[in-house]
Amino acid sequence: MREGADRAASMSAQPAVPRAVAAAAATTGTKLTHPGKAILAGGIAGGIEICITFPTEYVKTQLQLDERANPPRYRSIGHCVRLTIQEHGVKGLYRGLSSLLYGSIPKSAVRFGMFEFLSNIAKDSSGKLDNKRSLLCGLGAGVAEAVLVVCPMETIKVKFIHDQSSLNPKYKGFFQGVREIVREQGLRGTYQGLTATVLKQGSNQAIRFYVMTSLRNWYLGDNPHRKMNPFITAAFGATAGAASVFGNTPLDVIKTRMQGLEAHKYKNTLDCAYQILKKEGLLAFYKGTVPRLGRVCLDVAIVFVIYEEVVNVLNKVWKTA
Repeated sequence: MREGADRAASMSAQPAVPRAVAAAAATTGTKLTHPGKAILAGGIAGGIEICITFPTEYVKTQLQLDERANPPRYRSIGHCVRLTIQEHGVKGLYRGLSSLLYGSIPKSAVRFGMFEFLSNIAKDSSGKLDNKRSLLCGLGAGVAEAVLVVCPMETIKVKFIHDQSSLNPKYKGFFQGVREIVREQGLRGTYQGLTATVLKQGSNQAIRFYVMTSLRNWYLGDNPHRKMNPFITAAFGATAGAASVFGNTPLDVIKTRMQGLEAHKYKNTLDCAYQILKKEGLLAFYKGTVPRLGRVCLDVAIVFVIYEEVVNVLNKVWKTA
């Protein structure tokens, strides 16, 4: 009887665990648990990061759009950079930045906000998030950012970059370009490749947060008060970024093709993958891997470092339960 009473008391106490978990995590300082702080810190980190890394994103996208089925225009990464600067100046490497910047801030805000929201629920009673649960939390964060922000943002960005490579570019600015896309294709024109984007972002963040959480848990060990300096955070972030590149570059290639100006060639995501494989071979799924690897490693390292530093500041000025 006593065991039954204890078990019943334990079960009735279960709903209070998330609040206790949040308090425990805040006490140990192992991880930010308030979604509001995560949204603000993530948005700041995302805005700074994209301004630094955009040229590598531009080159990656250009190489992926330079389909092998046609005579390739670019011989290498360096050749792509040289041609772009010759034809459009250095600012040509930043064509499409506005669309990505407008989306990068809410993207990171949604990503970190959702991850913290889910991780609050998934943490154990000591406030620790285990590696396997971080994978699911990262997946949820990736799907949320894909649907709410990434798909329309990336579609517009790819159309802008692809438009510049045409003989008569028709997009003269972000807002004018968006108006043209919506006028010609409707809102659906900003949501091309949604399935591929959800798959890409979901797997992206699942891999990144899993690797980052695994490395953090390994580094902290049994001492949650151990300080992680920015260099350690950057190294872990770069490792997480590299893992995500090798894990889902094929999905990134398919997503880019589905969002380009020639997306009408493909019936759906599976048809796009089939046509790439049939016409260009298996290696085409890894086109643009090198520039993407450089960008993503730098991207994830910068985002996590800035995020953690902003969180540290917010923890001092924004007290939460």
